[in-house]
Amino acid sequence: MIHPSAVISPSAKIGKNVQIGPYSVIGDEVDLRDNVEILSHVCVDGRTVVGEGTKIFSFAAIGYPPQDLKYGGESSILIIGKNNSLREYVTIHPGTRGGIMKTVIGDNNLFMIGVHIAHDCVIGNNVIMGNNATLGGHVKIDDSVIIGGLSAVHQYVRIGRNAVIGGMSGVERDVIPYGAVKGERARLYGINLIGLKRSGVSRQEITKLRKAYDVIFSRVGTLNENLNALEQIVESSSYVNDIVKFMRGDANRSFCLPKEINSKHELL
Repeated sequence: MIHPSAVISPSAKIGKNVQIGPYSVIGDEVDLRDNVEILSHVCVDGRTVVGEGTKIFSFAAIGYPPQDLKYGGESSILIIGKNNSLREYVTIHPGTRGGIMKTVIGDNNLFMIGVHIAHDCVIGNNVIMGNNATLGGHVKIDDSVIIGGLSAVHQYVRIGRNAVIGGMSGVERDVIPYGAVKGERARLYGINLIGLKRSGVSRQEITKLRKAYDVIFSRVGTLNENLNALEQIVESSSYVNDIVKFMRGDANRSFCLPKEINSKHELL
């Protein structure tokens, strides 16, 4: 199960049925849980936990110090959940003192070739990141988000659940749950209808979401005024409430808006 050419620290924790391929290197404080599969030429270092059933492909570099000039060698951590697939050349860094001291990856995620996840990011479950997609530091990605290839997400951006980011997009602002954005400087262009249908969301709930979208991003009022109006106009919906809660939550960035909306709407 472990190739003789692999270099594994005697202090590393290796679970049951772990496979480690040729020329891979496992550092002192690494914890590989049961049924983890490490292919050839993989390097895992730092205080890194790799959850059960996760598979890491060749030339990935996981758990090495962040690309943050403020990083001072603090003993931060990287936690990767269960049943993830990390394809070739993926890089993921641990947290920093300037953040939450950890980077956290959920379960059942697919990170395609060349994906980079920077320090202090928090990623949910069932997330797909296309080839060479990149997250800056402190980014938060909720469940079931899809990020297209060659896209870049700015530091501190939040992306809500079931949102979709078109390929080659530059995301500088928060993306609402169930939103669809694209563009060199990404703009919101509607609700992620395809993703909602694939997730089994009913037509009735999708109709409510579309109504909510029209109210929130109306040209008439500010975002705050429109969110207040939403409570009286749109029937109760857990999906709509997800958007309202997200937009009223703590944020470091403004919101990604439709192209036609004036900048006065950006702040609550």
